[in-house]
Amino acid sequence: MILTVTLNTALDITYRVPALTPHASHRVTDVTERPGGKGLNVARVLAALGHRVTATGFAGGATGRAVRDLLAEAADVVDELVPVAGPTRRTIAVVDAATGDTTQLNEPGPPVSPAEWSAFLKTYERLLASASAVALCGSLPPGVPVGAYAGLVRTARAAGVPVLLDTSGEPLRRGVAARPDLVKPNAEELAELTGSHEPLRATQDARRRGARTVVASLGAEGLLALTPEGRWRAAPPARVRGNPTGAGDSACAGLLSGLAEGLSWPDRLTRAVALSAATVLAPTAGEFDRRAYEDLLPRVAVTTEASAA
Repeated sequence: MILTVTLNTALDITYRVPALTPHASHRVTDVTERPGGKGLNVARVLAALGHRVTATGFAGGATGRAVRDLLAEAADVVDELVPVAGPTRRTIAVVDAATGDTTQLNEPGPPVSPAEWSAFLKTYERLLASASAVALCGSLPPGVPVGAYAGLVRTARAAGVPVLLDTSGEPLRRGVAARPDLVKPNAEELAELTGSHEPLRATQDARRRGARTVVASLGAEGLLALTPEGRWRAAPPARVRGNPTGAGDSACAGLLSGLAEGLSWPDRLTRAVALSAATVLAPTAGEFDRRAYEDLLPRVAVTTEASAA
């Protein structure tokens, strides 16, 4: 079983409009609602790939109930979300059909009390006992300690469970110092962590800070991976246009599923890039265009840049 953690769960709402114009009224042509937050997106993609997945984190209020109801409809993700008193946040994505561009609005999460945090920690430790890997993903809601991910990384390592960390800012800086098996920042998050805007130098710095492996998302240029076994770049065959929301989460799912299946690093990166690009072509985060994914898999280019990291 792969465990995903989403401390700042969301109800993802996607609006599609013919064209997005500032200071104007718009007629929405399509509305979709999905369980959201980075970890839940990862969980849904993993389930679509055929993996057993359990999702934990927090859910509360009417939006929390909606998230859990939608998650139950998927059937393939086991719901172990911990209840909180405050309402789960909403995220709003407005997709401009004319350009393919997406505007994202993210609400803050509900405050988490010390008792609720303690209840989550007990759930997390229980679930780790049967997990083959764990993904710690996304932002922290109010009330959760800024070093929360560092503690969760250390707990997973003590249990012998490989851990992927995908967050940003101070939670990422502290989490990296706890020595996760894999971190997957985007270029902006990596630059904020290391102070370097040169991807290779920044990934090397992130490894020196504690991460065993760093896989950096470079947008349309694909992924750069620095691992104990070697250094690779993986890129899609061409730039794809669409909604990029959730593309990085699908890359995480590709990396985790490859780990669970014992794939080589080049094969893991190939899957991650193909899934990421196929997610851009899907209507909402946490989903991917399966036909595009299968078409992209044999066409992703993976190049070795060094024999050792």
